Amino acid sequence: MPTTHTVRVHPSADDLPREDQLAWKLAELAADPVDVTPEVTDMVINRVIDNASVAVASLTRAPVVAARAQALSHPYVPGSTVFGSPLTTRTSPEWAAWANGVAVRELDFHDTFLAAEYSHPGDNIPPVLAVAQHAGTSGHDFVRGVATGYEIQVDLARAISLHAHKIDHVAHLGPSAAAGIGTLLGLPAQVIFQAVGQALHTTTATRQSRKGRISTWKAYAPAFAGKVAVEAVDRAMRGQTSPEPIYEGEDGVIAWLLDGPDASYEVMLPDVGEPKTAILDTFTKEHSAEYQAQALIDLARALHAEHPYLADPANVARIVIHTSHHTHYVIGSGANDPQKYDPHASRETLDHSVPYIFTVALQDGGWHHVASYAPERAARPDTVELWQKVTTAEDAEWTRRYHSTDPAEKAFGARVEIELADGGRIVRELAVADAHPLGARPFARADYVRKFRTLADGLVEPEEVERFLDLAQRLPELAAGELRELTVVAAPGVLESVPSPRGLFELGGN
Repeated sequence: MPTTHTVRVHPSADDLPREDQLAWKLAELAADPVDVTPEVTDMVINRVIDNASVAVASLTRAPVVAARAQALSHPYVPGSTVFGSPLTTRTSPEWAAWANGVAVRELDFHDTFLAAEYSHPGDNIPPVLAVAQHAGTSGHDFVRGVATGYEIQVDLARAISLHAHKIDHVAHLGPSAAAGIGTLLGLPAQVIFQAVGQALHTTTATRQSRKGRISTWKAYAPAFAGKVAVEAVDRAMRGQTSPEPIYEGEDGVIAWLLDGPDASYEVMLPDVGEPKTAILDTFTKEHSAEYQAQALIDLARALHAEHPYLADPANVARIVIHTSHHTHYVIGSGANDPQKYDPHASRETLDHSVPYIFTVALQDGGWHHVASYAPERAARPDTVELWQKVTTAEDAEWTRRYHSTDPAEKAFGARVEIELADGGRIVRELAVADAHPLGARPFARADYVRKFRTLADGLVEPEEVERFLDLAQRLPELAAGELRELTVVAAPGVLESVPSPRGLFELGGN
């Protein structure tokens, strides 16, 4: 059974033993040689396919193009592959983690876990894979490393809220990715401990990256954490140490960035010898939008089918979405961000505007990862008019269900109340998205494969689609040489269709 570890601030005079520090507990978990279960292995394969899907779909988007250009400025042998580039093109592993991390994150379209903190644990895969390819490990070892990354990020997200103190969620990703790499490489706990501490210390940043007019850094933040994790492991392997106790110190993360000197957290971790299964508690996205919007998109498309007249703003007096604290205050009108109602806002901002997302899904009866965010779509006059009539409100019951530890009760949905212009009223609710494990159409392997085929269409040659899917679905059997080919090569002309920006790294020798 999992063990609950009490984590609190200790003054320096306590000289808290290393073995009692949370970072050490995470390192011990990562160093545990326990194997993964078949169910976990299958889900790792699903998420590798899922990540590749959304990475391919973003290959020509500006943040991804820039990150790829940076990575390709650091060629290295044996090195790691970069999404879209030829199999023979290799770059330094930390830069591959960077470029691939941006590609995976750019469309906000991969997996999620929501608890005390929110997270996208699929962000662990790019840094672990980059190191696995560079180091020449097997597919089996890669699966073990990914399972650790998911376990630690999910366990931290269950127990420690970062957003309550306006700290970005990637502060849990730095330690989890470093630990996952430690498992991959079979490093001893004392080395992983130092890497975890360094990764946490260097990935604490404010949530302004997800507030107001959201910038392209939204996609870069988790990629930066993955890159930092690779570098932290490298330093730790060379014998370099980290600040400690990083969580519990009187000048540490808890004391000054989180709940303060009197805080106490209960972090539950698997015991030694117990399988790491947290990936099974995570869920992916059918739609390219913030996860709390998934159920609302599904609800909106159902309303569109049943009441198509709702698409006309003249027929609607107002729409109130009653939902959880998080949805209301982060992506709803409770954020008090006027940008969430701005038809000229960036894609990143619209992705974090549930009033916008619900409006478009209600009018269109669906959601598209490109068309639904297009500037001309956001600025359509009837959309703007209806959008201004949509607000959110916190509902105590939805907040309780959001934080429930009972999987059958935990929900990220809402109740929508629509007041019609003629005085009529429509009330509908949906607790979980259709693709959720408890939803109307839970995602299974066939859905992940279909998502990849759909998003790769026109960007990847059919033979390359089949090559990748064959490798991915044989993941635990792959030898080092095959794992080094676990990437997706873009069709001829795709990468060349967009200009590659020049920066600092291109200045040398010119």
